Amino acid sequence: MDRDYRLFATAIERGSLSAAGRDLGLTPAAASKRLAAMETRLGARLIHRTTRRLTPTEAGRGFYEAVRAILAAAAVAEAELAGRAATPSGPLRISAPTSFGRLHVAPTLPAFLDAFPAVQVELRLDDGFTDLLADRIDVAIRIAPAPETPRLAARLLAPNRRVLCAAPAYLARCGTPATLRDLADHRLLAGSTQTPWRLERRGVRKSVAVASQVATNSSEVVRALALAGVGIALRSTWDVGAELAAGALVRILPDWQGATDVGIYAVHARDPLPAAVTAFVGHLADRFAPRPPWDLTPPA
Repeated sequence: MDRDYRLFATAIERGSLSAAGRDLGLTPAAASKRLAAMETRLGARLIHRTTRRLTPTEAGRGFYEAVRAILAAAAVAEAELAGRAATPSGPLRISAPTSFGRLHVAPTLPAFLDAFPAVQVELRLDDGFTDLLADRIDVAIRIAPAPETPRLAARLLAPNRRVLCAAPAYLARCGTPATLRDLADHRLLAGSTQTPWRLERRGVRKSVAVASQVATNSSEVVRALALAGVGIALRSTWDVGAELAAGALVRILPDWQGATDVGIYAVHARDPLPAAVTAFVGHLADRFAPRPPWDLTPPA
């Protein structure tokens, strides 16, 4: 049974039954026969097979998570029985939003790899939603409200402070809004998935409709346009903290900020975890606590 579980889990992670069979010393025919026998025994189809790729069924997704937990627990038990401490090693697949990953995840990797040289990191930067199982991701960095799913665990790495800001040149040309109502008379900038703006002030919440001056799906384009003086943007301090401190951007309506229910989370499967996942999440948490580096200089 353990061998069947390993075959199934490896097939999901490799995206190929033939590749999983090779890893375990099985021919493609033998691997297919074993998987079919397991599906018959369980009375459920676990995998959709096509000529181009392999994907888990809904039942297969849930079964994979259970199998992964069983195999991880068995590995931990064997290591403890042998008197060996779990040492971070092997592949570690990380997903992060493009800008945050480039600015605040990638720079932490040299120190992490110096500390854990046996880990092989794969970092994927993507602003879309990442399905950890389908995309075979070990840790996903998400900037969102706290994930609510019994299948995943989430660790808060840092708050996500968002402020309204604009370049001095824009404010000199168009004036500085004094109230939220004044925003209707200004050029606003937002990505296609970043509207409406949800704002808070001392417990009061407001939603602001935004017709962006430039339509784009790129958060980095919005940032560049704000710096160029095109309009007003709602930006995270992890993204523009240095520009606020240097005066390249100026905070406006400082009593208001983005909704505080959004945080920066490390999302992963529930325990037991591979040692590399535990080590990496702890590595990020250490660097972002007790106060993230982008907020060390309070924005104006």
